[in-house]
Amino acid sequence: MLKLHRLGAFIIFTILAVGGIYAQSPIQNFVVIFVDDLGYGDLGCYGHPTIETPNLDRMAQEGQKWTSFYVAANVCSPSRAALLTGRLPVRNGLYSNRNKGVFFPNSPTGLPPEELTIAEVLQPAGYATACIGKWHLGHNDGYLPTDQGFDYFYAKLVLFRVLSSSTFRCCETKR
Repeated sequence: MLKLHRLGAFIIFTILAVGGIYAQSPIQNFVVIFVDDLGYGDLGCYGHPTIETPNLDRMAQEGQKWTSFYVAANVCSPSRAALLTGRLPVRNGLYSNRNKGVFFPNSPTGLPPEELTIAEVLQPAGYATACIGKWHLGHNDGYLPTDQGFDYFYAKLVLFRVLSSSTFRCCETKR
């Protein structure tokens, strides 16, 4: 029963998030850019006088430019999990910046595998999905984006262990 409620909530979130995508054609491409600590006026298309962001400015001009957006949490892992699952951090178990909520290099787990992500909802509709850049929802096998419905994942994982160094991680799933 709980899984059905989560599925229903996530489907509603997905419909709201991708709005009229199906109105024009069966499959429309879209990109979600999620950035930590980006202020409203930090892009050229929002009027920053000195920071030049020509590629993002062009995307905003040719696509959509949102003027209001709220994040579900003030720290990384819970806010990313909320965006991907459509669930508040208290519902997906990532609700604080201590103990539960933020994943660190020594964290053995990540976003619970039973959480339904937008990638898992979009794949049956024919979308190819990719996560490029910071994941911060678990770095061990079983908790990577390819374990949460993404077809492709590429990121630089910076591990803060004494004997570790920066490494690039790339993986793909077979469909």
